[in-house]
Amino acid sequence: MLNSKALTKIQSILLATIIVVAAISGGIVYFLLSEQNQSSKIIKIGLIGDIDTTQEKKGWQEAILAVEEINAEGGVLGKTLELIVEDDESKTPGGDPTKSTLALSRLITVYKVDFVVSMVAGGAALSCQDVSAEHKIVYVNVFAAIDALTQRVLDDYDRYKYFFSISPKGTEYIPNMIDSIVHLRDITGFNKIAFLCDYYPVWDEIKMELDNLPETHGFELVYSGQFGPGTIDFSSYFSAIESAGAEVLVTGLAAQEGIAFVKEWYDRQSPMIIWDLGPLSGDSDFWESTDCKCDHMTVSTLATVAVYPKTSKTLPSRNAYFNRWNEENMGLLVYDTIRFILYDAIKRAGTTEPDAVISALEETSIETANFRNFIFGSSHGPIVENPIMRFQWQDGIRVPIYPPEIMEEAGATYTFPDWSGPWDNLD
Repeated sequence: MLNSKALTKIQSILLATIIVVAAISGGIVYFLLSEQNQSSKIIKIGLIGDIDTTQEKKGWQEAILAVEEINAEGGVLGKTLELIVEDDESKTPGGDPTKSTLALSRLITVYKVDFVVSMVAGGAALSCQDVSAEHKIVYVNVFAAIDALTQRVLDDYDRYKYFFSISPKGTEYIPNMIDSIVHLRDITGFNKIAFLCDYYPVWDEIKMELDNLPETHGFELVYSGQFGPGTIDFSSYFSAIESAGAEVLVTGLAAQEGIAFVKEWYDRQSPMIIWDLGPLSGDSDFWESTDCKCDHMTVSTLATVAVYPKTSKTLPSRNAYFNRWNEENMGLLVYDTIRFILYDAIKRAGTTEPDAVISALEETSIETANFRNFIFGSSHGPIVENPIMRFQWQDGIRVPIYPPEIMEEAGATYTFPDWSGPWDNLD
């Protein structure tokens, strides 16, 4: 639910609005209604996701901000945007992933939305892709990174041309991760790698690729292991990895384990570099949550989270979100989708007619908060630089370390812990 502060700000935008909350078929719909008569002067944007989760709640807030900003500037094609949000409750405890397709169907058939922006991930994303194809409605997925989604567009364009993806495919993350490790070797000379992750399925394929590092990239993999959920004592893992002689520990940790892990690494003055802590470790709160003990650690996250001016829109967008909601964002990919990518395509198409907007989306070339030049490929997935960057915590500041061109652009230097380690032997 929106708080009173949110209501006050929404009521104050140029086009007055009201919030309506309705419970329908077990789902919850939140939508912004213009005081104007519902007519051809409205473009309806549907948003679907589980807004009870932290990430997707923030995605919802991003969507509200994007719609407010566009409407405050006069809308698009002389029309006001209306945001209709379906909470599919698919990821909350006891949630049912099939609710995603039901929620999408309601957006299309009951609320007659013109476009859908989706935060649905996993297998449910494929089912939603089928629903959007049946109804011939432009459907932009923000978070799903399943290769099959974009492959379907290539295999059966006429049916699946309505689908577009903002995030790189899951298989594209692995080359990004490995390339970042190669870059680390280039700047440090360290070649002895260890890998430690939890048991979440997302790490299975990554672990397999990292296990092949000796053969594919000449690294010496001295340790590869996993830990159980809820682990807060990593002493046995650190002992084994240190005994193996690792110079670099590549990690795959969830946020709740990350804080305990960081503190233990620091307190024992473990003689190894920590590389690739997860996205939430790049949040400004992480520095204080770890008692500043994440200093010299490297995190993987987006420029919008790390507050780095990657594009001319990164900081203005980040600051707009922070000022609107008084909290940090989780990447602004939903905001990017509505505020820049979809808005630009509708404007260039000159209509909301699906085929015209599809053609415009296929010709997208635009700067956003996360991308210097966002372009869709023939599969309707992005063919731009992977937006995930690596930042090293240095005295409370997130300093860009990867990609190398941005590290050079920023004039950044990689730093090492104050205690003894393999870095003592560097020239």
